[in-house]
Amino acid sequence: MGFFDNLRREKREKQIDFNRHLENAEEKSTEVEEDTDEQGTDIPETIDESAEEAALEGEQENKSASAAKTTRRAQVEPVHIQIRPYSEKKPVTHTIGQTKVFAIINQKGGVGKSTTAINLAAALGERNKQVLLVDLDPQGNSTSGLGVNKKEVEVDVYDVLLNGATVEEAIIPDITEGLDLLPATIDLAGAEVELVSQIARENRLKDATGSLRGKYDYIFVDCPPSLGLLTINSLVAADKLIIPIQCEFYALEGVTELLETMKLVKSHLNPALEIYGVLLTMYDSRTTLSRQVAEEIRAFFGAKVFDTVIPRTVRLSEAPSYGLPVIAYDPDGKGAQAYIQLAEEVIKRG
Repeated sequence: MGFFDNLRREKREKQIDFNRHLENAEEKSTEVEEDTDEQGTDIPETIDESAEEAALEGEQENKSASAAKTTRRAQVEPVHIQIRPYSEKKPVTHTIGQTKVFAIINQKGGVGKSTTAINLAAALGERNKQVLLVDLDPQGNSTSGLGVNKKEVEVDVYDVLLNGATVEEAIIPDITEGLDLLPATIDLAGAEVELVSQIARENRLKDATGSLRGKYDYIFVDCPPSLGLLTINSLVAADKLIIPIQCEFYALEGVTELLETMKLVKSHLNPALEIYGVLLTMYDSRTTLSRQVAEEIRAFFGAKVFDTVIPRTVRLSEAPSYGLPVIAYDPDGKGAQAYIQLAEEVIKRG
């Protein structure tokens, strides 16, 4: 039997089903008329019409809600942060305990490091936590992604590491609720070479941020996609690591080398360094590949993997172009809800 024969057979079967449906509808209509004559009461013409009207109303409501959501996003204007000195920071309204320093790291690029740094930090800030985000990537994605024009930055993390500037001189306070930023500019690109000849070159970031312990609940370091001296500085300064891994082919490529580097730093420079959590990013539940990669990562890292999974969504990619974290750009979206859930999981883990 050919392809078109199958189509004709399916068409005949559908016609038969349709005819049966009409016959049943006629029988029901006759029964309704008989009930009306006997009881003398008004009965709706058909149940199907009422259900159809309800369905149409529901569809119109969904369309209206979707249109309203699209309109809200269309009305979002790109944010431009006015750079203010650290002395103008809003007073902290809660008692800060032990500061936790996390390096968000993966030597592989494009895995969601900056996206995670921005949105996790912002979500924790919304939960009445004091958070500092250190942009240690010469690309400065965390800086521009939070609405800061890098051309307007006069003192950045490069000056803190190499020019003797204090960290307070470089911090931009109150980027969003509870979130401060230590920005990066293109100047940081030269730091890898310039740090080579410096004394205590691996401890520059740790020494600079040491005075901030007790002033923030969390300090996040957005690391560059490499294992150079900037990344070594973040490993020495950090208490623990958060490793974003995308749910795609070659997901674990390079992670082994990162773990070896972590072991070396732990042995010689930072004995307390541990993996805090592994975060699955760019997860697409529709694909078998994403599910297989997620299973592989969970099998490899075990309980270190966060329960929260970050989905692949356009809104997460759009938000930085507006200088906003996704929880401000699209607060009801699945990307925002995922990072809110991640923030709650981080708080719960302690």
